[in-house]
This record gives sequence, C-alpha cells and structure tokens, in this order.
Amino acid sequence: MFPTLYAILDDSLIPADEPARWVALAAALEDSGCRLMQVRAKQADSRTQLEIAMELARALSFTRVRLIVNDRADIALLAGAGGVHVGQHDLGVAQARAICGAPMWVGVSTHTLDQVLAADQTSADYIAFGPIFPTTTKSKPDALVGIEGLRAARAATRKPLVAIGGITLESAREVYRAGADSLAVASDLLRAKNPGARAEEYLAIAAEAIGAPR
Repeated sequence: MFPTLYAILDDSLIPADEPARWVALAAALEDSGCRLMQVRAKQADSRTQLEIAMELARALSFTRVRLIVNDRADIALLAGAGGVHVGQHDLGVAQARAICGAPMWVGVSTHTLDQVLAADQTSADYIAFGPIFPTTTKSKPDALVGIEGLRAARAATRKPLVAIGGITLESAREVYRAGADSLAVASDLLRAKNPGARAEEYLAIAAEAIGAPR
C-alpha cells in the first residue's frame, strides 16, 4: 500500500546549515510510522542540498522510509536516496527516470487536470496534485485546485495520488475521502510542538478515513 503520509522536510522551515536538525526530525517521524519523506532544500546551494540528502539517506538507510529528493535527480542518485520528485519546470519524468532507474521512484507535481492526464501516461510512480488549499511554503504557489479538483484528478488516474498544499489535521479527513492516497504535509508537521505525535495523528485519520493500516 502506498504510504498515507508524505512528510516534506523544507528548508523554509528547517535551517539548511543545521543537518542534525533534519536528521533528528526525520528520525522522530520515522519512529511515529511515517514511511515517505521528501527533502526540499530549494534555498540551499547544490553542495548543501547533497550534504543534507546524504545525511538523511544514511540515517534512514536501515529503516522502511523511502527518501525522495525534490527536483534534483542527480543529487538523489549521488545521495543513494529512494527517488526524485520533479515539477512541471524540472526534468521530465522520462529524463528523471533515465537518471533514477528502478527501484528508485520518480514522482511528478501537477496543478491541472490536463497535467494529471499527461502524467498518467508516463512511468511516474505517483502523481502529486495541488495546491488543495493556500500554502505558505512556496513563494509563487499555483492556483488552488480545491477538493472538487482533487476528486476530478482521482477520476483521471489510477496511479497513487498525493494531495499537497495547505493541508492540516483539520482538513485531512476530507482530503483523504476526496480520493488522496497520501497527504504531503510540511508546515503542519514541522511547526508542531511534537512532529512525531502530529504524524501519528495523521496516520490515525488515514486509518479511519480510508482503512489504511496504522
């Protein structure tokens, strides 16, 4: 079963020059049952991005967590991560796949139904769709797609569908029930007093809303 919680470790919320904090947070989330994480360090230079990804890959290497690197297929490969996530203005899925072959994953961001339909025809392992709600972790977010847009995306693909953008504990149940296999969450996890406990709450909601194992 596709992991129901996708933790986004973002350098707008974690200082890029404090790798120990990234590792500690990842460890807390893993201990709480989160099995899919993404390192997104857009504000850092390439060397720092690689160092963070390598530290996390090393720390998570003997766990069941799959670590995904945002944007950079080269860094994902060099770090020994579990995959790469590309956006609409990054490498295409086929190009990323040429670098990150199986068993690595390639995920892709989409923001319109046409993009979902196009992604469905690729080898992408999952499709992210959003923003569902307003988000604070991107300086230039795409137009909101909303719950109804998520339902349309669900009808357009059988690939695992990851909902992203402004999701909180209060909206999680509605988003799962609209068709999301997984919720990508950054702020509501990383700003929580206890991110591990917050992850457990999300996983409990997934278990109730879509019958996912806890």
